Amino acid sequence: MVPASPVGARWLIPSGVAHWRLEPGRERGNSGARACTCSAGCVDRMICFRNCDRRWPFLWEIRDQPAARWNHEGDGPAQYVADTPDGAWAEFLRHEEITDEIDLAGVSRALWSVDVDVTSASEPALPRGVMTGGLSSYPQCQAQARYLRDHGVTELSAPSAALEPGGASGYRVEIGFCPGTPRDGIVYVLFGARPDVTGWLIVDDGRPPVELLPRVRHL
Repeated sequence: MVPASPVGARWLIPSGVAHWRLEPGRERGNSGARACTCSAGCVDRMICFRNCDRRWPFLWEIRDQPAARWNHEGDGPAQYVADTPDGAWAEFLRHEEITDEIDLAGVSRALWSVDVDVTSASEPALPRGVMTGGLSSYPQCQAQARYLRDHGVTELSAPSAALEPGGASGYRVEIGFCPGTPRDGIVYVLFGARPDVTGWLIVDDGRPPVELLPRVRHL
């Protein structure tokens, strides 16, 4: 169990936590899109991670949600979660355009672990460069997400735009901290309100580790 951290504490959570199998895995296709084929294998439920303003709940409930990569303004609720803690922190760093350690000093954020059902997660039919591109790529991603939603898709999976390739590696312990095996980050987007989703607060007042900054794909 990971305790809540004080401001500035750096809790390093093994990257494998994100792929604990909670139920036997199975794969199910969706009309107009491919079933999830993430590198760790498709499973029904995953522990994912969500970074958010510590004053608010960890999921959106309102339709009038600001625009993001996979939703237009007013298309909410759309819940964005990452398959690793580093991916969740990186999303914040990318969108806040934080590139220097000095800018982390005033950060106070919450990090949640979230039990999500990814049975129906589908991959957008877009080039990887579009799914991980800058703000100019958002319209294509938003249009694809709307198409998928109109065809009954309730969850999608996509490569993390916030992490550089191999950036979700985490750490190992071998005579001190060592980089983990390189792996690409994944983002899951769950469309609609999700009152059935359970989350656990693992950092209640913290900031991203400075070691993550070089692994962020900055805007």
